[in-house]
Amino acid sequence: MSEDAAETLAVEEFVEYCRTQAGLLSGHVETMGEEADELLDEIDQEMADIRSRLETLPEEVPATETPSTADVPDAAEVDVAAIEELQEELEEKQLLVEAKQARMQAFQDLASEYTELAAELVSEVEDDQEALTRIVEFEADADAPAYFDERQTMVEIAAESADSGPE
Repeated sequence: MSEDAAETLAVEEFVEYCRTQAGLLSGHVETMGEEADELLDEIDQEMADIRSRLETLPEEVPATETPSTADVPDAAEVDVAAIEELQEELEEKQLLVEAKQARMQAFQDLASEYTELAAELVSEVEDDQEALTRIVEFEADADAPAYFDERQTMVEIAAESADSGPE
């Protein structure tokens, strides 16, 4: 095997690394999408529950016939309080969905950038050291380690190597 073939093979390994990272990110997006769908289903159910409760409230709340010193709320007041509580929970879930959607977009963007980097490595890079350098710089700029809890990125490995290098 010639030296050129070994370097090409190494660059191809870096290309495969980028494609794997993109695939992992896409898998995370899919999982987050399923979680967001579940939250949206819960929101739909809670909206239906709120509508149902609103429909059962009387059109006009009759005047209170009990003495004004009585602090006993009538059924309509209890239902309104429960509905307001449901509405607050609903708003919290909507904020969760929005946050999840923003996170999904960030993961999709990074996956796309990894795919673009892989294409650049294939077409522009012949030296394995240059490929590694470009990946490390890319991951540092993109804060890639924040997206991968279950595995180390090249930038993390490079940082560890630099930390444990000769003193």
